[in-house]
Amino acid sequence: MRKIIVSEMITLDGVMQGPGGPEEDVSGGFTYGGWTAAYGDEESGRIYQKQMQAADYLLGRKTFEIWENYWPQHDDFWPAVNAGTKYVLSATRKSSDWKNSVFLEGLEGIRELKKSTGPDIQVWGSSKLVQLLLQQDLVDELWLKIFPVTLGTGKRLFEGGPIPAAFTLTESSITPGGVIFANYKRAGAVKTGTAGA
Repeated sequence: MRKIIVSEMITLDGVMQGPGGPEEDVSGGFTYGGWTAAYGDEESGRIYQKQMQAADYLLGRKTFEIWENYWPQHDDFWPAVNAGTKYVLSATRKSSDWKNSVFLEGLEGIRELKKSTGPDIQVWGSSKLVQLLLQQDLVDELWLKIFPVTLGTGKRLFEGGPIPAAFTLTESSITPGGVIFANYKRAGAVKTGTAGA
């Protein structure tokens, strides 16, 4: 069985929309695109390179369309994304000229993909897809990059209510710019009790 790893850049208030640039995702009138730009440094670059190793990818249609117009021309920066298989959840798209692109129509396709053999499956961006995966308890790990900024508006990681779930921190670091990299793995059900007992 393959792991599904959700890898997201988020603000302190959980916004994940348009981290890469002003024109990346302006839906809903979002005007803060590129909010990660001020926090780049050597340490964060090192961690990103580690997280961008060979994998397959599960993407929502909108994220896929942003990527298919960008990454084929930037193979020098992230060759793994061009080499890996891109699985795209879409009710409207059926094909792409971007090599190694496979289109899935529904949740059952994702469940079958997870049961198959192969490399881990990373999800980047794709807010609606991530919310579906969290609601269906299909996320094995969360790789969060938490930036020291609040935006107050925009698509949020946990919008729509994930199922109650416990996670264990497996790796963390803080960059000089104040970005917290925190990796979590799924750890069963939520445990309750009395604080301090």
